[in-house]
Amino acid sequence: MAGNKGGSGGFIKSSEPIRETKKQPNVQPIILMNVFTLITLLLVGASLLAYLNTRFLKLPDAIGVMVLSLLFSLAMLGLNAIAPSLLEQVRQGVGQIDFGEVLFDVMLSFLLFAGAFHTDAARLRVERRSVMLFAFVGVLLSTFFVGTGLYYIGNGLGFELPYLLCLLFGALISPTDPIAVLGILAKFRLPESVKINIVGESLFNDGVGVVVFATIYEMVVGGTDTVTLGHISLTFLEEAGGGVLFGLALGYLLYWLLRSINHYQTEVLLTVAGVMGGYLLAQQLHISGPLAMVVAGLLVGDKARQDAMSHQTEEYVDKFWELIDSILNALLFVLIGLELLVIPFGNGPWTIYLLVILLVLLSRYLAILIPFTLARRWLDLDANAPLMLTWGGLRGGLSVAMALSIPESIPQKAFIVTITYVVVLFSVIGQGLTMERLIRRLYPTSD
Repeated sequence: MAGNKGGSGGFIKSSEPIRETKKQPNVQPIILMNVFTLITLLLVGASLLAYLNTRFLKLPDAIGVMVLSLLFSLAMLGLNAIAPSLLEQVRQGVGQIDFGEVLFDVMLSFLLFAGAFHTDAARLRVERRSVMLFAFVGVLLSTFFVGTGLYYIGNGLGFELPYLLCLLFGALISPTDPIAVLGILAKFRLPESVKINIVGESLFNDGVGVVVFATIYEMVVGGTDTVTLGHISLTFLEEAGGGVLFGLALGYLLYWLLRSINHYQTEVLLTVAGVMGGYLLAQQLHISGPLAMVVAGLLVGDKARQDAMSHQTEEYVDKFWELIDSILNALLFVLIGLELLVIPFGNGPWTIYLLVILLVLLSRYLAILIPFTLARRWLDLDANAPLMLTWGGLRGGLSVAMALSIPESIPQKAFIVTITYVVVLFSVIGQGLTMERLIRRLYPTSD
């Protein structure tokens, strides 16, 4: 599901040698970069864009970096008439990056562990009913609503979309990403219950969304004849339940190791090894690595902080994972912006993009509102929470990575990738930049 891996090139896609043009025989296309070169270019680019955003735009970090990355991509597309060979070189360089593999196999474990580690676990326990309700039931409802809606909209506009493929899109677009909105939420005194639901739900629905996507993916690729309801239920239970149990085991192992020593350098190293080794082992066991990282991160961030770490160790571990989180998020949103250069937009009607954006927002709202209404007496949330959770539920790199992981043998892959990218762009930029205005309207005393 993480995409095709490119041999010894790590997360660089394998590619055919590029033919040189007769007019420019000395041009050396930007291809076949080694991993170090690629990481260096991405880090330099991310740091430059982060500086420009901090110095001039002053937008929330993730949004600002992504906006500047998009502007760079648009500038490169604008140069096509003047220097098509330069655009082609940059496009080939970006095309080498296996976005799905970069996110699934490299970034996701660190991002989820870091996010969980910095989450208030005590507050999360108080809100566990709503968080679990929205993360599990909400993702399933959203998948159904989006998939069904896309089936009728797409086929009504002349696109031949199988229902299962529409459900696959529903599964990949349903998980939310709190990264871009956290900087905005931090500036306001929102009710803590709303804040923790936005953060906590997104941490868990990432893992749930990946499991749902993988289950539907199996049916799309392998056909429905060999997949029964019992098989689906067992797969979901093994992936999700196994991930949670493995995360608990990993978290307690790290807690015991951290408690047995007092040496912050080694303790930081243990957390890194736990994330990398634990995620790799989860993949080998065919259980949900994302859910395992969330559970382990919550346990280490709560129990280990209190009982296993000295004040000095806690400070170093906390700052280390904060930096890892910031660096990887900058890289992730740079990559999302650069994907504009290789996304196959084609000449389809732009009406479908607008309708899909509205469909995803409406489906998200209903997926929150229905369980909220049915279980309201047990939830500590106000009446504005469904709208806040809907607009604050931004989509991010995980959705793009899952869309890109769809095999080329699926004829409608290009269409699914394109609408996914459009929804993510609107979500991060449109919803992210209007979040402050919505907060002021719903919670006038939040400043």
